[in-house]
This record gives sequence, C-alpha cells and structure tokens, in this order.
Amino acid sequence: MVKVKICGITNIEDALGSLDAGSDGLGFVFYRRSPRYISPQGAADIIRCLPENILKFGVFVNSKAEEIKQIAQSSGINVLQFHGDETSIFCKMFDSYRIVKAFRINNDLEINRIADYDVFGYLFDTLVTDKPGGTGQIFDWNLLKCLKEKIECELFLSGGLNENNISMALSIVRPDWVDVSSSVELKPGKKDIKKIKRFISAAKRANL
Repeated sequence: MVKVKICGITNIEDALGSLDAGSDGLGFVFYRRSPRYISPQGAADIIRCLPENILKFGVFVNSKAEEIKQIAQSSGINVLQFHGDETSIFCKMFDSYRIVKAFRINNDLEINRIADYDVFGYLFDTLVTDKPGGTGQIFDWNLLKCLKEKIECELFLSGGLNENNISMALSIVRPDWVDVSSSVELKPGKKDIKKIKRFISAAKRANL
C-alpha cells in the first residue's frame, strides 16, 4: 500500500494530527526562504514527542554538508531530503541517514542523470522557477509511467496532489510514497487536519 508523507510540519498539533490520520512520515523544512521553515530546535521539540518508527524527513536546499549533519543530529530527523543541486557524490556523504533526492520535472525526464544517484528514494515534483518545492502544481504523470520498473529505490510522487486527483496519480505512476503539503493546509505552515484525513483516506482507498 502506498505510504503518505505530510511535509511542511511546523507545530506539534499538526504533527500528531497527521499521525492520527494515518501518515507514514513527516517532513520538516530547514530551508529559510520557505514559508514552512522550522528551526532545528523547533523540529527537535516536535520529534521528541513522536513514535520512533515514524520516518522524519529533513528538507534541505543546497545546504553545506556540515550544517546538514549538525541539524540532523540536533533535530532527530532520520531521512535527508535534498531539493537543490546536490550531486550524487554529495549524497554519499551521509552514511548514517537515508537520502531522498528530489527532481523537478517540466516536460521531460533525464533518466541517465537520475540513475547516477544511489539513494533511498527519488522524489519527483513540478518545476517552478525559484521554487524548490511546495508549489501545489502538477506535472505530466505519464512521464513517470514506466519508471517504476527501471529503478530499485523508493519512488516519491509530489506536486499538486489532492484528494480529488490522487486516485488517478496512483493508477498512472504507482509510487511507493506520495508527498503532500500545500493542498492540505489552511495557510502555509498550518495544516488542515480534516483535509489530511480525507487525502490519506483517498490515497489508501485508491491503492487497495
């Protein structure tokens, strides 16, 4: 069954509400220009209250390796999610963590470049200039239609997913994970638990 990650968590109420709704992972954005930014200490305060078996993703954009390691250790995240220009070599510098590398898609898919990354997961999001993620816009899912058979890592689908289109997205892409943020918010950084419940219900139901 597809797993659901709720990204852009900024407070304990949204974190616990997401888990109660059935989320399999939570994302904490450490990119200061994001409206969903959370400090490492803020993330640590939330993560201390979460079950150990839940995956906690730290989202970074072109951060330096030492900064990433410091934030990861102090916050308690266990997955590093890279949304910038991080190279495949850079991604190998974090032996203690699972790595998810994000690729922003416009109208093509560079399979050879993607295959260079030996990571836990590939995340595909919509390309929007000057926005590394959280755009709320979809891309052509058919570009990923045959990718599942060509990769050995986890496939994360993101970008404009909501309770109305998730069934179609799953039928086309068949991802291991779906990653959602803006479509389940009241405003950037504040989730709508009712929307989260409906989204997760729709995703799990469609994937039966």
